[in-house]
Amino acid sequence: MKIICIGRNYPAHISELKNIIPNDIIFFLKPETSIVHKKQPFFIPDFSNNIHHEIEVVIKINKSGKHINEKFSYNYYNELTVGIDFTARDIQQQLKQDGYPWEKAKAFDGSAVIGTFINKENIADLNNLYFKLLVNSKIKQSGNTKNMIFKIDNIISYVSKYITLKKGDLIFTGTPSGVDKVNKNDILEGYIEDKQVFKIRVK
Repeated sequence: MKIICIGRNYPAHISELKNIIPNDIIFFLKPETSIVHKKQPFFIPDFSNNIHHEIEVVIKINKSGKHINEKFSYNYYNELTVGIDFTARDIQQQLKQDGYPWEKAKAFDGSAVIGTFINKENIADLNNLYFKLLVNSKIKQSGNTKNMIFKIDNIISYVSKYITLKKGDLIFTGTPSGVDKVNKNDILEGYIEDKQVFKIRVK
């Protein structure tokens, strides 16, 4: 199982980090060891002083596929949820300045929270899906898939040109604006529409 993460997919988030809107889909990988196990907290690593939350819609691939035509992408996933792509922002900024890959800032152990999955048939419109992150009961991030630069089916097709997708693979589809530092004892809650799909404490 692999975790594929899409970068720079919401214009407001691109603006808040002073980045440039990409012409093509940007993606990177997280290893399986990045997943926070159920009922476990997120532990702030000792190598960063600025860990940011990034809530994202996550889709689960249901069968193998390579060079998937976009019009058939819908057949390659049945479930979705939201998760957090934790990012060591201080390390990422330095890596970007030096022209190096982001893995140290993105792929560290425990850097991925994954919520409970929902069948896509229970979603009225996948391209108009509201989601949000609460930190200590206050909304810190909210987004809607209608604001994605690259839509879910486009992402699946594009990634499959480069990497064979396998059953169980996860795709994080990008974060909206509002990313911010997490602190010890924060409580993070992720929602799809009005349904809570994860709740995690920061330690």
